[in-house]
Amino acid sequence: MTQINRQVLLVSRPQGAATTDNFKLVQTPLAPLADGELRVRNHYLSLDPYMRGRMNDSKSYAPPQPLNEVMIGGTVGEVVESKNPKFSAGDKVVGMFGWQEYGTSNGTNLYKVDDTHVPLSVYLGSVGMPGVTAWYGVNRIIAPKAGETVVVSAASGAVGSVVGQLAKLAGCHAVGIAGGADKCRYVVDTLGFDACVDYKAGNLYQDLKAVTPNGVDGYFENVGGAVLDAVLARMNSFGRIALCGMIANYDGEPLPLKHPALMLTQRLLVQGFIVAEHMDVWPEALKQLGTLVAQRKLHYRETIAQGLDAAPEAFLGLLKGLNFGKQLVKLI
Repeated sequence: MTQINRQVLLVSRPQGAATTDNFKLVQTPLAPLADGELRVRNHYLSLDPYMRGRMNDSKSYAPPQPLNEVMIGGTVGEVVESKNPKFSAGDKVVGMFGWQEYGTSNGTNLYKVDDTHVPLSVYLGSVGMPGVTAWYGVNRIIAPKAGETVVVSAASGAVGSVVGQLAKLAGCHAVGIAGGADKCRYVVDTLGFDACVDYKAGNLYQDLKAVTPNGVDGYFENVGGAVLDAVLARMNSFGRIALCGMIANYDGEPLPLKHPALMLTQRLLVQGFIVAEHMDVWPEALKQLGTLVAQRKLHYRETIAQGLDAAPEAFLGLLKGLNFGKQLVKLI
């Protein structure tokens, strides 16, 4: 009996905010494996803000997501069948199979993981692409020195939570910006940040000023918009900004900076980066992050939607900040 693979396709491009109508759930029969191929039953799907940019047909750092094809996304799962000598049934692997229950591959860009000490889902979060993103921005761009102040937006999210904890391990004063009192309590009480500013409280700049009395030396940007404006106004001379995301603008018109001249007068380093372009650092970063998680020195939180059907709504919720920590979809 032929196995069926359930998949979510991108069938239209958003006109303004993304909606569930942009996606379609389909069922596709699985073809027999060819020599050299393997099949993976995906256990978890990663949902990430970058996916919103791929839905647009516009110039970016990567080609747009093609219409009527499986939506892009990172996955972790188990090999269930293999005709590839490098992989055996039972191997746990991380890949980019997208929004579907099964993935078929020749082994390219798949890597094995060990879930003995690190839960499988965490290879899509703190010990995966988000964790390496945080690691690169902190260590290669911000390069914090002990005693400096490091701020991160979306501080309770998959990337931001790692940024602040790495800054604390480097001996810095770590300040988060997050939406809501619950998220701010988590950032301070569980993740160990020194302070967290609730941008929804309506007093962003003054609240940020109160917890950064010595200004800001390093900033990891995930949000953009009014949050970037507020932090720019607190940056010290020769501060460093790791520009990772601009989620505030993903579903609407870009908001111009109010005080762009601060980048000049404060002689700031503002460096955008795409972590997939820095594969040389991944082994070092993943080793450090995996060790910290296994030793319970790096904390994380997950929001898990159940089943592939829930992926579109969970993704739209992510864009609105409804998730708490890393947003995943459990597929099995």
